[in-house]
Amino acid sequence: MENIAGLQQKIEIIMKLLDEKERRLLLGVEAKSLGHGGIKLVSEISGVSQKTISRGIKELKNPNETTFDSTRQRKTGGGRKRIEQTQTGIKESIEEMFEAYTKGDPENPILWTSKSLRHLETALREKGFVVDHSTVSRLLKEMGYRLQGNRKDLAINESHLDRDAQFNNINETVKIFIRQGSPVLSVDAKKKENIVNLKNSGQEHHKKGNAPKVLDHDFPIKELGKATPYGIYDIFRNHGFVSVGVSSDTAEFAVESLRKWQEIVGAKEYSESKELLIVADSGGSNGYRTRLWKAELQRLSNELEKKVTVLHLPPGTSKWNKIEHRLFSFISKNWRGKPLIRVAVIVELIGLTKPEKGLKVDCVIDTSTYPRGIKVSDEEFDLINIKRHEFHGEWNYTISPQSQSVRKMLKF
Repeated sequence: MENIAGLQQKIEIIMKLLDEKERRLLLGVEAKSLGHGGIKLVSEISGVSQKTISRGIKELKNPNETTFDSTRQRKTGGGRKRIEQTQTGIKESIEEMFEAYTKGDPENPILWTSKSLRHLETALREKGFVVDHSTVSRLLKEMGYRLQGNRKDLAINESHLDRDAQFNNINETVKIFIRQGSPVLSVDAKKKENIVNLKNSGQEHHKKGNAPKVLDHDFPIKELGKATPYGIYDIFRNHGFVSVGVSSDTAEFAVESLRKWQEIVGAKEYSESKELLIVADSGGSNGYRTRLWKAELQRLSNELEKKVTVLHLPPGTSKWNKIEHRLFSFISKNWRGKPLIRVAVIVELIGLTKPEKGLKVDCVIDTSTYPRGIKVSDEEFDLINIKRHEFHGEWNYTISPQSQSVRKMLKF
């Protein structure tokens, strides 16, 4: 009995250190040394089947006649068969379900529900397969499926024929302005934010149970108003400037934001520059069809005594505006999970935006009121000192300071 107890202790200790093949050989050696009844006894001590121990003894007798690769734990074909072998057609069934989902087949069992592993498992079981969700996960990976979100790639309207040419035009013009030391500004208005204690998307760390409490309904309170951050991103200096307005997002507000940028940043950093390049979307308050945008830029050009060149991104390509992913994305990350209860909070959070890439952001409040619906007369519009470029003059143009006589006539 003492020998048996010692053998059991030895097997328990050593078995933990060995792989499958080495365990078979160890148990085979011990069983063979015990003689008659050794296989049964070692099986009872170790919990390994007698068949496996017998195979270990056989491998010890004929070490050069083994039928499997020395790098493998089992001979080729050993172990449980894969489900694709025991239940033929399972991968084809998965493909059929996804193909029907893509084509909108109303008889497809997963068309109107989430394509989760559990739903796929249920759908396969209804087809007669014996499968669990972990096996479904493995099969999907082998078939090239991955968890993916929606991608905004489908355009409502067809892309403009000169879209790529306009991007090339913008890139080449930007290079020229940067070489001559003139500011290149990407501009746009961020979405309006309700000034109220509402839930803001995202999560932040807080003590358990101490998360900020917000209103239980996401209804804006009209009396508290909204804030519109208008952003100006200096491409060359990696510097952001945001003017937070509490009135309407109009062309007048947009150009006033540029005016504030000039007073606070431009006058210092680009004091010698005689030109200014603006890259803007094709729509909104700074759209290429907006008369007031051009009229207000004329006022700015007169004040600065500088030429203002504007290049608009082609319609439907606003997500490629550099300000979106160089400035606005970092602002959104910085205030995630924080209720925007006051304009001052918005300004502070924008000003504290400091990602690792060295971006610096200045932020100011604009409390002025900008009424909507301001019309620019044909007479005033015709007197704008604008030179449209040869390539898509509606998208690309330069506004130069007006003469003193014209300014007096228009009281600019």
